[in-house]
Amino acid sequence: MNLQALEHLMYELSDFFMAPVIILLILLFGYSLYASGEFIFQIWQRRRGRHQYIEATKSPLGRASHLNLKGYPLIEIAHSHPNLSKDQLDVAALEILQTVRSVSRLAPMLGLIATMIPMGPALKSLADGNIQGISENLVVAFSAVIFGLVIASITFWIANEKKKWLAKELVAITPLLVESKREVAEVPISEAA
Repeated sequence: MNLQALEHLMYELSDFFMAPVIILLILLFGYSLYASGEFIFQIWQRRRGRHQYIEATKSPLGRASHLNLKGYPLIEIAHSHPNLSKDQLDVAALEILQTVRSVSRLAPMLGLIATMIPMGPALKSLADGNIQGISENLVVAFSAVIFGLVIASITFWIANEKKKWLAKELVAITPLLVESKREVAEVPISEAA
């Protein structure tokens, strides 16, 4: 197989990737709208449950499970599973953020791929003197990169705000984790058996 045939094969394969990339961008745009709605709903939950959150940060772990802690996921997890360690809560926080962080990183890459794929046909149209072919391909290219950047902007902002919330929750729950471990350590062996 000579170099020119290989280049032609790569050109044809890259064109094949355009439809899946565009579909993924549309799906990620839908997810970013969903994540925005979920984020706004969580803001409402946090404002509504602020007093219960404060009460939960002052109650020993496991004794505030009757409170409505929706919007405060780490506090809710810590009270419903009082034996969790700080490291386990860190992992839970990462799992909560995983999807929105992944989308914020993946969307610009997909936008760039969807920008670069039509550039080949646009340059070919330029060489052939086909102005209409250039404009059609450039419209697709620039639209795709704009979609990718909009998706990334929305999800990046949401991820940063949620990260800040989760960090504050972890700081608020850490003294309760220490207190809980101290109580377990102080239980006499006869009571533990």
